[in-house]
Amino acid sequence: MAVEKKAMLGHKVRRFRQEQNLSQTDMAEMLEISASYLNLIEHNQRPVTVPLLFRLGQVFQIDLREFAEDEAAALAAGLREMFSDPLFEGVSIREQEIREVAEVSPAATQAVMNLYKSYAEMREDTQALVERLADPNMIQGLDAQVFPIEEVRDFQQSQSNHFPELETAAEALWQDAGLEAGNLYHGLAGHLQAVHGIGAKVMPVDIMGETLRRYDFHRRRVLLSEMLPASGRNFQLAVQLALSSQGELLDRLVAKAELSSRDAEKLCRISLAGAFAGAVLMPYDAFLTSAKELRYDLEILQNRFGVSFEQVCHRLTTLQRNGARGVPFFFIRIDNAGNISKRLSGAGFHFARFGGTCPRWIIHDAFRAPGTVHTQQASMPDGSTFLTIARTVDPILGGHHGRQPRLAVALGCDMGQAKHLVYGDAMDLKNKQAATDVGVSCRVCERLDCGQRAHPPLNHRLRLDENVRRIAPFAIAPN
Repeated sequence: MAVEKKAMLGHKVRRFRQEQNLSQTDMAEMLEISASYLNLIEHNQRPVTVPLLFRLGQVFQIDLREFAEDEAAALAAGLREMFSDPLFEGVSIREQEIREVAEVSPAATQAVMNLYKSYAEMREDTQALVERLADPNMIQGLDAQVFPIEEVRDFQQSQSNHFPELETAAEALWQDAGLEAGNLYHGLAGHLQAVHGIGAKVMPVDIMGETLRRYDFHRRRVLLSEMLPASGRNFQLAVQLALSSQGELLDRLVAKAELSSRDAEKLCRISLAGAFAGAVLMPYDAFLTSAKELRYDLEILQNRFGVSFEQVCHRLTTLQRNGARGVPFFFIRIDNAGNISKRLSGAGFHFARFGGTCPRWIIHDAFRAPGTVHTQQASMPDGSTFLTIARTVDPILGGHHGRQPRLAVALGCDMGQAKHLVYGDAMDLKNKQAATDVGVSCRVCERLDCGQRAHPPLNHRLRLDENVRRIAPFAIAPN
């Protein structure tokens, strides 16, 4: 467990004490410290030392890694981005104020961010409506529900992308179906037929078209496109098994998410079925053991488990079982225009919720050399540093005339964890000067000297001079 030297967790200690209905005196006695010392801790005037943190874990049976995680940092990042909106122009909010609000009132902070998200949705819908009204031929089909994906991502992040019930169900499937790693397709297809009466058939691309999997209710068959690689066929069969055998569990997890729309619920159910499939293809214990032995060498893991590079990266973000955790990773997938199609926060890395990614980030370089693994030490404006591993995704080929989008994925962790990864061996982990300065996104980045900006930060004014031309397309006036 990684714990900061001075863990200022007073807000968490106070909130936990209040949830347990304990007085400061009672809790101090249980922790074998003075009530006055506990009072200083709760007001962040004293740090929670490592011995005291372990004492908390022993007395109250709490998950120390989860307790020590700085959830306030993620909330503060969201507030910081929110306050960079022109809506708040002229309002000066200090960094310390943002941090204090996130620490003291996390629920209220989340509520404010939800309110801003609703405002952003309404603003975007209004802009879309204006554009469509300008073209009468486009007025049909305006979709006001544009953020169910964000809602599902928030739920996944709240669970650390780990769902113990799905892991248990996947492990039970291996036992019940007698699955073998070298013959997974036939094992999954045989179990699907024998237990659920559902056949599996690989179909020609001229029949399936762009569809990769389709369930034929009439004939009780799952049809798979011949264009799917072996890893894709296995994954889709496992998804079908999730939908056919784990319906009650999926519904229960979706209900737990308390999503606001039917579209979000459907999307969450699909995502959870995919999580089950990933757990089937890469069983938790075997995969975690291999990952640690191989020091997270993604390409060897890919070949050992017969899966795709993206599947390996995605699975590594889910290894957060109590007592058997892997390195905490974040994950992102983009196209060559920078559009984000999948995002899983973790390891303390914060993505922009309302914009694109930083052009300095190594994931964009992956498109220049497809199939090659790229690595980067990335330094964020707040001083945190991350190891990022990026590579293009092998496309599902559509034949000579088929056009598949070129995608790239990035997996990353805190530089403090880089020693556990083979990719950190060639890096000078102690040299912060070796890191590339990266931001969250241009609209909220405070690096005013960056020459790769797409546009200026929203909380700064431009400094325009027709007699001066710099590398950057514009100069930015400091506040």
